[in-house]
Amino acid sequence: MRATRTSLAAGLAALTLLAVSACGGDDGGEAGGGGGGGSAEVEVFTWWAEGSEKEGLDALVEVFDTQNADFEFVNGAVAGGAGSDAKNVLASRLQTNDPPATFQAHAGAELTDYIEAGQIEGLSTMFEEKGWNELFPEGLLERLQQDGEIYSVPSNIHRANVVWANSSVLQEAGLDPKATYASLDEWIAALEKVEAAGKIPLSIATDWTQVHLLETVLLADLGAEAYNGLWDGTTDWAGAEVTAALEDYATLLEMTNTDRQSLDWQDATQLVIDGEAAFNVMGDWAEAAFATAGKTFDTDYVAFPVPGTDGVFDFLADSFTMPVGSPNPEGTEAWLDTVASAEGQEAFNKAKGSIPANIEADTAEFGPYQQTAIESWTNDEIVSSLAHGAAASVSWLTDVTAAVAKFGSNNDVAELQESLVAAAETHAAS
Repeated sequence: MRATRTSLAAGLAALTLLAVSACGGDDGGEAGGGGGGGSAEVEVFTWWAEGSEKEGLDALVEVFDTQNADFEFVNGAVAGGAGSDAKNVLASRLQTNDPPATFQAHAGAELTDYIEAGQIEGLSTMFEEKGWNELFPEGLLERLQQDGEIYSVPSNIHRANVVWANSSVLQEAGLDPKATYASLDEWIAALEKVEAAGKIPLSIATDWTQVHLLETVLLADLGAEAYNGLWDGTTDWAGAEVTAALEDYATLLEMTNTDRQSLDWQDATQLVIDGEAAFNVMGDWAEAAFATAGKTFDTDYVAFPVPGTDGVFDFLADSFTMPVGSPNPEGTEAWLDTVASAEGQEAFNKAKGSIPANIEADTAEFGPYQQTAIESWTNDEIVSSLAHGAAASVSWLTDVTAAVAKFGSNNDVAELQESLVAAAETHAAS
């Protein structure tokens, strides 16, 4: 869900100083004025500025324009790896009481800093009055709440723990593209065969994609219950099981492309699409990238849960907020109506590779990968993503990202674990 090549850690560090977490920009049209008023313009702030992400936004805007002839959509998208550039810009705007009409944020713990800073409105009354409590699954509604209040409207459901693979590259390495791997150890053996065949075993990009990989390794080695315990304090970050997971992460990182720090997720995914790499761990926004490239699921490429995580759905959701002091509250509400609607979610998710949060959306024409995600969301155990705002606050994620970035240059597992322990001690108690 991302763009550009700016480090996530740098962008998020600025947010921590401002005690916020956000996304923002002023790409086209007038920025908000913080006063509430009668403007017909609705500035929607996202990090969906390029590629398949922009295609999803464009599809959603088309529905908005149809449903709301009296309002004018203004694209506030700012490109930035994992939204870091956008979040940094928005932090400044919120601090100076210049919010957009609405902004994109990951549902869940990522909203904590906005809430504590008094920068977004509670939406529980709106959910009740509009009947949205009946449109979204109970488990999702629970993940939207903080202290009993809902603060954003989800536009989709994404799965983070997905491996994407080029079928031809696997065959060239003597691997069966339809093979499954019960554990990370089995998968690492397959990666070694790819390496011996002269291709990149596992493509990856800048810091946030490395955090993404790490969270899936923790989930694979610890299991869902102990992974959840990392965020509620019942699992010891200093424990031997975490050490073993970090060692597996180190092994995987050794088999990635050496130019990773200069890439973002689209570039890493493209290495698989182009046949330069065999595997990539990425959320299912990658599905849209394969589709846009004209690739056929289960023929040109395959996708499966990260080995060791089958039966678990690593969840995140993009969502939209009502900023305090919105320059156009009526326009904000109109945008949230479109985001929540079955029509909006059908158009948006079909283009973006995710699945609708609205249970009334028609998914019959969604692609074959998305059908597997729908089945998994319905039947699997759900956990929350770290890298994408569902499991931990922005400030906690900032510290994790800094530790992961440092590990990428020094490969010191003990130091990485010590830093993760310190981050948990700081943020789990706050």
